[in-house]
Amino acid sequence: MKKGIHPKYTKAVITCACGTRFEVGATRSAMKVEVCSNCHPFYTGTRQRVAEKGGRVERFRKKYGR
Repeated sequence: MKKGIHPKYTKAVITCACGTRFEVGATRSAMKVEVCSNCHPFYTGTRQRVAEKGGRVERFRKKYGR
């Protein structure tokens, strides 16, 4: 690597809106995020949608005779 053209790579603290803190390597010293793996609905399993919303399964079965 050429000297003087690359940003300094240091340890950074990532702070989520829920209060969780992570330590990672980055070119900035601190970052704030709105959603992390501890509070995101996909990872936590909260607020998942029901598969039969609006009768979609029933309409499929009626349409294809299953």
